[in-house]
Amino acid sequence: MKILANDGIAPIGKQQLEAAGFEVVTETVAQEDLIQAINDNNYVALLVRSATKVRQDIIDACPGLKLIGRGGVGMDNIDVAYAREKGLHVINTPASSSQSVAEQVIAHLFGLARFLYDANRQMPVSGVSDFKTLKKKYAKGIELRGKTLGVIGIGRIGQATAKYALGCGMKVVAYDPFMKNVSIPVQVADQTVNVEINTIDLDSLLSQSDFITLHIPAQADGKAVIGNDEFAKMKNGVMIVNAARGGVIDEDALIANLDNGKVAAAALDVFVGEPAPREDLMKHPKLSLTPHTGAATLEAQDRIGEELADQIIALLS
Repeated sequence: MKILANDGIAPIGKQQLEAAGFEVVTETVAQEDLIQAINDNNYVALLVRSATKVRQDIIDACPGLKLIGRGGVGMDNIDVAYAREKGLHVINTPASSSQSVAEQVIAHLFGLARFLYDANRQMPVSGVSDFKTLKKKYAKGIELRGKTLGVIGIGRIGQATAKYALGCGMKVVAYDPFMKNVSIPVQVADQTVNVEINTIDLDSLLSQSDFITLHIPAQADGKAVIGNDEFAKMKNGVMIVNAARGGVIDEDALIANLDNGKVAAAALDVFVGEPAPREDLMKHPKLSLTPHTGAATLEAQDRIGEELADQIIALLS
């Protein structure tokens, strides 16, 4: 049986599948050519990440397809319910990338708090000629310890992020419409301390938080979760990170609130226009930016490959 890993798969996952008798092709096929490629090559499984979209047209036109796999958590690029109605297996890897995304969020938080995102831009340009000026400019950073982190969406990635934040000495508050409370295990020396977090309403989170991080899927109605009304409820000088999905923050509203000072700085790993995000975001001086690499560590890719392989072997062998 043949599998098309259109957005790639870690070598360890490919090896597991091949050892189980599958043929795995990692050559990327353009979106418009997918239907023909799947049918001509008799692929029984299509593996994607965030780049390839699997909509009803592909599902309907490829009767030999038995499984769609998403290397990652969110599956908004797949018509999941429709595929399952048609009898296809639809799988993802929800546990594999939590650690990596959480670490990148924390890296962004430190970078925002100490102006690293801007200092790294300005030092190569003016570090020799204006060292003292830059030193003064970046001398008003803040510490994470003692600050409140608001976590919007306290699932696996939100909990992993909260765990790091608690370890840094932050207070964590959380909003999640599907969860009332979570227990976060924090390692202290050779002991584990469980920190209980009861979720609160979104307005309370917005008003309390010094930093906010989002870990929610794209909304079914396509609307942003954070727009001008939500920014108005936040503290002045709040800092915000989005490593979830482009569009859960209204990008126009974000720019407006960065410009008026309501938001001191923000970090984005995801964008509405991926893979061609808007230029004014890319050039905004108060934004820390990464190109959707939250889950892109070697360790996470290996875990994703192994988890996909295990599920495929169990379902199709």
